[in-house]
Amino acid sequence: MGQKINPLGFRLGTIKSHHSLWFAQPKNYSEGLQEDKKIRDCIKNFVQKNMKISSGVEGIGHIEIQKRIDLIQIIIHMGFPKLLIDDRPRKIEELQMNVQKGLNCVNRKLNIRIKRIANPYGHPNILAEFIAGQLKNRVSFRKAMKKAIELTEQANTKGIQVQIAGRLDGKEIARVEWIREGRVPLQTIRAQIDYCSYTVRTIYGVLGIKIWIFIDDE
Repeated sequence: MGQKINPLGFRLGTIKSHHSLWFAQPKNYSEGLQEDKKIRDCIKNFVQKNMKISSGVEGIGHIEIQKRIDLIQIIIHMGFPKLLIDDRPRKIEELQMNVQKGLNCVNRKLNIRIKRIANPYGHPNILAEFIAGQLKNRVSFRKAMKKAIELTEQANTKGIQVQIAGRLDGKEIARVEWIREGRVPLQTIRAQIDYCSYTVRTIYGVLGIKIWIFIDDE
């Protein structure tokens, strides 16, 4: 049963909380949801276009959005915040202006903060971006998975499971390959499991990457 439910949603209310914190009436809920998507897409597009990222890793772990009547607070959790800060003191202001233009929020203030992730490669989204970059460069999927596990072990995690599905290495028939290192107790609600599902487009087709990281027992 552990593979048939999102591990983050499985733990909501116990050890996990939502990345979007706001309240809306039922008739306005869809607008708020679309607004969240616009914010996240705008931030990711800005980082991709304006940052010179040689490794192919944007470094965005996740984006928290907190809304009030007159304020939208955005916290960007990044593994490599110097990509957005070092030698670019005006980049955050530019990002804030781009988000405001995309939302047309006249009556609300917008505040963007960046929070550094202590162990970047212990976060599944950043690790999935690393694997995606390797696959785009035609590195063997087995080498990419093993390298990802090595990086995760340096982040002092207790276990990791990586799964890649699609036309691996350009083979005609799609298949699923996975590798696990350490413990990954998916059915234990109190286990600190971090998870992400990531899609990467290669010359052979679309590949799906799923990563489970066991951080610690609660």
